[in-house]
Amino acid sequence: MSQRIDYFNDPNAPAPNSLVPSVNVVVTNDAGEVLLIRRSDNDNWAVPGGAIDLGESIPQAAIRETLEETGITCEITGLVGTYSDPRHVIHYTSNDEVRQEFSIVLTAQAVSGRPTPSTESREVRWVPRDELDDYGMHRSMRLRISHYLQGGSPHIG
Repeated sequence: MSQRIDYFNDPNAPAPNSLVPSVNVVVTNDAGEVLLIRRSDNDNWAVPGGAIDLGESIPQAAIRETLEETGITCEITGLVGTYSDPRHVIHYTSNDEVRQEFSIVLTAQAVSGRPTPSTESREVRWVPRDELDDYGMHRSMRLRISHYLQGGSPHIG
């Protein structure tokens, strides 16, 4: 199985060879819980997301990726921020692609569906906000969730 390996500020990281616009989505339910997936490619917890396909808008990509990875249909409600730190690169071992981080993080409200794993997600669950720190995730994902929880103006970085 292919793996995703995240590097941050690591002098031994491979040099990036691509830049792919992507989207992540902080989806909440009526109880205020956050939707998390356990990624199949690195076993880390994360909010749903992925590459924006040609011909689709950022919100369309966010809704599609959330449904594909979680079984939840959502409605986009806002913006957490943009993340483009060149010190964060992601190595996909299946094709030796090394992406420089480029992610737009949106907020959304769940409208239907039930948490359902996919080929990209081993587990999908609603997590109370006060339990988010208990889930193992890469620092870049924790940063996105932290910015969401802090509220305020969107993060630009």
